[in-house]
Amino acid sequence: MLKDLLQDYEIILASGSPRRQKFFKELDIPVTIDVRPVDEVYPESLKREQITDYLSVLKARAFETLQPHQVLITSDTIVYNDGEAMGKPADHEEAVKMIKSLSGKDHEVITSVCFTSSDSQKVLNHTTRVHFSELSNQEIEYYVSNFKPFDKAGGYAIQEWIGLIGITRIEGSYFNVVGLPTHLVYKTIKELLNN
Repeated sequence: MLKDLLQDYEIILASGSPRRQKFFKELDIPVTIDVRPVDEVYPESLKREQITDYLSVLKARAFETLQPHQVLITSDTIVYNDGEAMGKPADHEEAVKMIKSLSGKDHEVITSVCFTSSDSQKVLNHTTRVHFSELSNQEIEYYVSNFKPFDKAGGYAIQEWIGLIGITRIEGSYFNVVGLPTHLVYKTIKELLNN
C-alpha cells in the first residue's frame, strides 16, 4: 500500500535481524539493508525505554550523511526484568539463566525505532508486557539446546517452542516481542511520506 508513495524514496534498514527484514517484506515496504558496526554501550543511569531510545539513535549515528530521498530506520529491543535490561545471551549457560529468571512472572519487551532523514529524526518506542508460566529445568534446557536463542534479547523468541508452551498472556503488540512494533513503523512511514 505504501509502495506508490515510496517510489521517490529509499528506505534504509540498518538491521541484520532476519525477523525485522521479514517484517518489511510482509509490510510490502522495499528496503536497502545496510548494517554498520556499532559498539552498543549505554550510560548505566538509563532505564527501560531510555536505553532502547539511546541505542537506536546511536545506531543512526553510524550513517554520517543521508541524501534527501533517503529514510534510515534503526532499532533496538531489550527484555526488561526486575529493573534490569537483558540483552542477548553470550552462551548456553547464560541463556538458561535468563529464561529461569523470567519463569513464572511478568517482564517487559521494549523496542525503540529511530527514523532519520537528511533534515529530521524521530524516535518512537513500544512496550509489551509478557507473562511466562513456571518452566521446569528440563523445559528450559530442551529449548536452549534445540533452538540456540543466542541472537535474541532475553534468550528466547515468542514465536518458537518456548512461547508456545510457556507464554500465557501478553499486553501490547505481539510483533513487538518478535522484534518490531510493526503498527508504529507503518504509521510513521506513512506520516513521513505525507508531510
